[in-house]
Amino acid sequence: MTQNRTGGCLCGAIRYSAEWPPLAVVACHCRNCQKQSGSALSMVGVLRRDALQVTGELSVFEDRAESGAAVFRKFCPHCGSPIVTDTAAAERQGIIFIKAGTLDDVSGLAPATHYWTASAQEWFVFPDSGLKLPHQ
Repeated sequence: MTQNRTGGCLCGAIRYSAEWPPLAVVACHCRNCQKQSGSALSMVGVLRRDALQVTGELSVFEDRAESGAAVFRKFCPHCGSPIVTDTAAAERQGIIFIKAGTLDDVSGLAPATHYWTASAQEWFVFPDSGLKLPHQ
């Protein structure tokens, strides 16, 4: 059963509505996600592009993946909260990634897949369930 979940940035300037459940919930352990999130990993909800409606104007930082491909990290220009990550490949596939920690209701966010586990913090303990990929 599809429902909507809402979310937004720390200061409230950005709000969104997302169809839930997402296509997937994943954790990325790459160094760039660690730096952007200021944490050991980034929890991401994978959504169909048309399943996300954002209000407010996001700023964009163009990052580079290890492959050299552009990664568009979209965030609130006022408080800096990361909201969306996007790539050209994701656009072609009709998907987009929201930073799951920005949801108002964060229940049920167990990741099915862990990406870039080769970059994971050495103290991080992976759950027994779920797929673990050393790279993406």
